Formats: sequence, C-alpha cells, structure tokens
Amino acid sequence: MTDNPIKVLICEDQELVRAGYITIFSAQPDMDVVGEAADGRAAVEAARRLCPDVIVMDIRMPILDGIEATRQLAGPGSATPAKVLVVTTFNVDEYVYEALKAGASGFLLKDTPPTELVNGVRTIARGESLLAPAVTRTLIGHFADRLRPADTSKPARDEIVRALTPRELEVLQQISEGRSNAEIAEKLFISAETVKTYVSRILTKLHLRDRVQAVVLAYRVGLVSGAD
Repeated sequence: MTDNPIKVLICEDQELVRAGYITIFSAQPDMDVVGEAADGRAAVEAARRLCPDVIVMDIRMPILDGIEATRQLAGPGSATPAKVLVVTTFNVDEYVYEALKAGASGFLLKDTPPTELVNGVRTIARGESLLAPAVTRTLIGHFADRLRPADTSKPARDEIVRALTPRELEVLQQISEGRSNAEIAEKLFISAETVKTYVSRILTKLHLRDRVQAVVLAYRVGLVSGAD
C-alpha cells in the first residue's frame, strides 16, 4: 500500500458484483476500499462520511438510483463535487447522458476488463482524461442537439471565446470531438504534455471540473456543431 492510496467507495446493489469490485480494488497497491453501499441513499451517506477520492457507482439501485445519488454528490449544487465513476450493465446512451449531466466523471460498462476498470479509477482520481474517446463520441453523436439548445447562448459563447486563446479554443474543439491527449498532440503537431497544459488552462479559465464538463459546455453554447 502506498503512503497516499486512492480511497475508493463501492456503490452496487448486487452483493456478488460488489464483492468482486472490492477484491479487484483491494488488490491494488495504490488503492484502499474505504466503504461500500448497497443502495443510493446509503451511497450518499457513506460518501459524505468517508470522503472517498473516487466513487464507483451503479445506476440501478434501490431507494435512490445511481444517477440521483451522483447528482446529490457531484451535481451543480455540490459544494465539493465528488468524483464519480458510473459502472453499469446498461449500454444505453440515455444513461450515459443522464449520468454525465448529473456530474459523473466517467462511464464504463461492467464487462470492462478489470485492468481497464482499475485504470479508469486511477484516471479519474488524477482528474485527467475522464472518458474514453469512444464514449465521448457516442455522447456527442446522439446528444449534440440536446446539449446545444436551439437558442444558442451567444453571450456565453462570446465570453468563452474571449477567455481562451485561439490555440486553447482549438484544443477545446478537439476535446469535444472525443480525442485523447495523444490524438490531439498528433493532430496539432504539439507534445502530449503541452496538450495537458492547455487542457488544464481551459478548465481553470472556464471554471470547469473536468473534460466531461468541457464537452457539455462546448455543445451547449454552440462552439462545436456535431461529431465527425
């Protein structure tokens, strides 16, 4: 166990699945499973009590579903938004959209290989790349119109344009098209480290928590118009 392990809270109503997650994460030298919850209400209570670094959240749970639990922990009204990784058996675009709108930092399916699941938790804990490009593209492809209101907010868009440099706007567009840092670096002929710096500046200037929020904002205000 490292000196500062990633504190993980498991929120899953199926006991067998929950036990599997606990086994997987507890086996990692840089992770510590600090708690578990079998329903949404218990998940919210445990998260507020234990202050985990990452919450692994199922969508369909009793008493309070995972989307509402995520909204309470990471939504716009949260003073200190939690980092939530939604993991579900339901590969339904509507769930992806609702989970991310509620404040989730990422979305994976339960058939994701354990190695990818573990790396996903590490990624979210770092606050770096929070969605696989394929998931981002799915979100954009199916929900661009919903994310971008018909009466595009020009003042908000103009404010963003003024806040960012031309290069930062270019990087924001690349993020919104679902590209990873490595893909952006290759396309713009810059280093991945430079891309990371640009992403950090964009999030800071726009007061955003992560890339997911950047994607949603870009489409909501009409900075980008659709998937490739």
